[in-house]
Amino acid sequence: MTNLSVNIIGTRGYPSYYGGFETLVRRLAPYLADQGWDVTVYGRGRTADAGKSEGDPRVKSIDTLGVESKSLSTLSYGLSSTAHCAYTKPDVALVMNVANGFWLPLLRARGIPTLVNVDGIEWERAKWGNAAKKLFRAGATATARHADNLVFDSKALGARWNEEFNREGEFIPYGGSFGRDRPVVDGLQRRGYILMVARFVPENTVAEFLEAAEELSERWDVVVVGSSGYGGELEDRLTALTNRNPRVRWFGHVSDDEMLFSLWENCGVYFHGHSVGGTNPALVQAMALGAPTVARDTVFNREVLGVGGVFAQASSTSILGRVSEMMNDPVTQERSSSTSIARAAESYTWESVCQKYSDALHAVVRTNKRVDIQ
Repeated sequence: MTNLSVNIIGTRGYPSYYGGFETLVRRLAPYLADQGWDVTVYGRGRTADAGKSEGDPRVKSIDTLGVESKSLSTLSYGLSSTAHCAYTKPDVALVMNVANGFWLPLLRARGIPTLVNVDGIEWERAKWGNAAKKLFRAGATATARHADNLVFDSKALGARWNEEFNREGEFIPYGGSFGRDRPVVDGLQRRGYILMVARFVPENTVAEFLEAAEELSERWDVVVVGSSGYGGELEDRLTALTNRNPRVRWFGHVSDDEMLFSLWENCGVYFHGHSVGGTNPALVQAMALGAPTVARDTVFNREVLGVGGVFAQASSTSILGRVSEMMNDPVTQERSSSTSIARAAESYTWESVCQKYSDALHAVVRTNKRVDIQ
């Protein structure tokens, strides 16, 4: 058992159900505590999903100050968390998101080694304006310069960082929760509906899917999970679609894992439109639950799905065609389902993910502090 401390910077807190980083921390923090780590997670205070679970009492949660805005929240909360971390001086800091790369020199000045999960290619996301894109790119440069080691959640992402920033690191993807035979959500039929789970941003192919949904919903139920978080054109468009078509159901943000897992497990097709980033946590979870999947054709999605996926271009016509083909073919549905479960069990389990993070944190401490870790 170790006797070391780790502070986790750059998420919305613990426990939180907001996104991929938060899902990882919900799994990783208790795992590290089991191994004897003293774990602290920085957060942003009360969120929409706060109070759903109290989490592990061994994990210390600290809410810091920041500016709640689309462009400044990550930077401001990252700065206040980093300042507190520098003051308390843990044995190592696990930092999420390259936007926090600007603050790494504060930790280095205090002798705190860092392991940074670089996330995706934020500076290519369409949701950001030019100024934000330049900021993320500068943050990535700072991360490459100042981080002691890096985590890439896909091999393709690691190759890109090696090419653009001449940095190597650890390949650690996300994990999935398994289990079968969850009841179908009321009003739906197993393998009889099409599902999309995504944040409403342009790079997730939401607009193209909604256009395809107009025609898909003439034959099948269409279920949408997610939102933009701040309204906008895509939410208005989906609201209008649900108002005139009862076969389209919009559940918004779902923080109930059992409900979300049931939707994945029982769908006829899960459409995964994410295009910028590495291994997507939602895609891994869908695989583990055996969701027959049509994904946007990207190097990242192909790396994760392998032969278990069917791939579509980023157009409503292509999405319509590929989704319709799978919905009309039960044999392909079940082949995609069983292949995905097997692939997830082999390469994307939370046990292996958490163990790799623990090993990487130990290695950073050994390299930088030369302590004897039992």
